[in-house]
Amino acid sequence: MRTPWADGPEYVTQCPITPGGSYTYRFTIENQEGTLWWHAHSKWLRATVYGALIIYPELGPSYPFPKPVREYPILLGEWWNRNPMDVLKQATVTGAAPNVSDAFTINGQPGDLYRCSSKETVVFSVDAGETILLRIINAALNQQLFFAIANHQMTVVGADAAYTKLFTTNVLMIGPGQTTNVLVNANQPSGRYYMASHAYASAPGVPFDNTTTTAILEYQSAACKKVKGHPSRPTLPPLPAFNDTNTATAFTAQVKSPSKVNVPLDINENLFFTVGIGLINCSGPSPRCQGPNNTRFAASMNNVSFVLPRRNSIMQAYYYQGTRGGGIFTTDFPPVPPLIFDYTGNVSRRLWQPNRGTKLYKLKFGSRVQVILQDTSIFAIDEHPMHLHGYHFYVVGRGFGNFNPQTDPSKFNLVDPPSRNTISPPPGGWVAIRFVADNPGVWLMHCHLDVHIGWGLAMAFLVENGEGENQSIEPPPADLPQC
Repeated sequence: MRTPWADGPEYVTQCPITPGGSYTYRFTIENQEGTLWWHAHSKWLRATVYGALIIYPELGPSYPFPKPVREYPILLGEWWNRNPMDVLKQATVTGAAPNVSDAFTINGQPGDLYRCSSKETVVFSVDAGETILLRIINAALNQQLFFAIANHQMTVVGADAAYTKLFTTNVLMIGPGQTTNVLVNANQPSGRYYMASHAYASAPGVPFDNTTTTAILEYQSAACKKVKGHPSRPTLPPLPAFNDTNTATAFTAQVKSPSKVNVPLDINENLFFTVGIGLINCSGPSPRCQGPNNTRFAASMNNVSFVLPRRNSIMQAYYYQGTRGGGIFTTDFPPVPPLIFDYTGNVSRRLWQPNRGTKLYKLKFGSRVQVILQDTSIFAIDEHPMHLHGYHFYVVGRGFGNFNPQTDPSKFNLVDPPSRNTISPPPGGWVAIRFVADNPGVWLMHCHLDVHIGWGLAMAFLVENGEGENQSIEPPPADLPQC
């Protein structure tokens, strides 16, 4: 709270850390327990620069579920056989989509199903009969993922550093930026069982990495059992089809808060944001226009394709120059789409090209905010994992098709909706979130598929100071990087 200087996105809350430089992130954790993660927020550096951030209960009270015997962080990642920055550079120059990854990873290793990687496959040990806690993080750059463990069910107990109602499942769907905590009981015959993960590809016709990463859950009593001098081959779990939206949707719908929560009811900022891909038209064939039909890929929210500044960060410009921003940003991000259309229907090509800008939406401190995030069928429907910096929010509704403001609010869950920091509308659908704007600063909202961030699928809220020191932004630290 009050420390946007510790948020991290380049040119939003700080200038990048220069080569050889350093910056210390200082922040206080409030009202959160569970699993978060940290990562680089500059271009595609987070492909390899990331890690778990685990928040334990305070001394005294323990978990609101039976305490596990042991815990393991499970970081799902994505791997290219080239430098990811070179992959991004090629796509930026050509305007085409970047090459898909060559592998997914679990704790940095691809696993047994890839060539030359089985010696480094990660093994997690467990004793028969014990219960373990897995802290699962999707750190993949551009892909939502299914995850399962052969012959073992998982009991979901938390997501995005918030506890949830307990429910049991055979498979998780987890988007980039999301975390999910699960309990696993070692109640199967002694043996070795694969943990496995592969893509959930929600955009029809869009290329994706169709490989499967694995790790091994190994009962310690089975570690010594060998067949012809080698450990026994683990059992592989069934995973949903790559495009199984029904399974993904059903899983997400089960995530709820443990009990009744204080959802904002008297909304005074009612916002409607379209999210989706677009195309920038070129005058003719060009090496820089290798998207479909001589175009360049773009993305937008409410037809604004977000452009990061370069001379200064938005937060620094706001802190020292106010809402004028010194020409770095404007505060005219539209609260609704500039044109109403059939968002998930057959969209006219004249609506495919967004406008570029560094536009913020200004919120008064304490505003009670509702945002409808509406996917569009421009180029392709997709399940965009939308992340809001600086806040948790309540996911009060989710559905397919165009949001209907007359009928859909009556179906909202205003009793026990989940508290999340990243959520996606279903492909060709919408999601409704609510939060109170009580954390002053500049806070980025963006798709956590990093290819889409670079294309402009982002915006930022400017939350003004309230009254007094405790409702105002802290001064910037002395070591804050400068542009």
